[in-house]
Amino acid sequence: MSRTVALICGAVLLCAAAGAGGGWLGVEYGLQRARAAPGLDEVLHRYLGLTNQQNARIALLERDFAAKKGVREAEMRAANRDLAAALNAHHAYGPQAAAAIGRFHAAMGALQTETIEHVIAMRAILTSQQAAKFDKTVSQTLAPQER
Repeated sequence: MSRTVALICGAVLLCAAAGAGGGWLGVEYGLQRARAAPGLDEVLHRYLGLTNQQNARIALLERDFAAKKGVREAEMRAANRDLAAALNAHHAYGPQAAAAIGRFHAAMGALQTETIEHVIAMRAILTSQQAAKFDKTVSQTLAPQER
């Protein structure tokens, strides 16, 4: 393989990894953390005054969600490994690369859906006053206001 082809393949792999990593970080941490506003988890556990019963119920939801999240993150890592292998083998955007990207997007989409379902399940445990504060935080996390 010529040096030019090797450099191009390396650049493609680096771009794919950076894009996947950036997508994952965006899903995982969101832009809200950079603004120093409290995140959803902090608002939930620190500012809503949850009862012991609410805390126990939410802890169960969080445990279940953590397991689902781990599965989706593993799927995304596996898809990235397959993408790297496809690019190394073919040095082109072909069917294997497209399939790996499709699997990554499917896992990322499933994680987003499961995250929203988790948020809605936690909200169902809250009182109406707690839910109002929670809703405001969810809205600000999903659609932060420009400053």
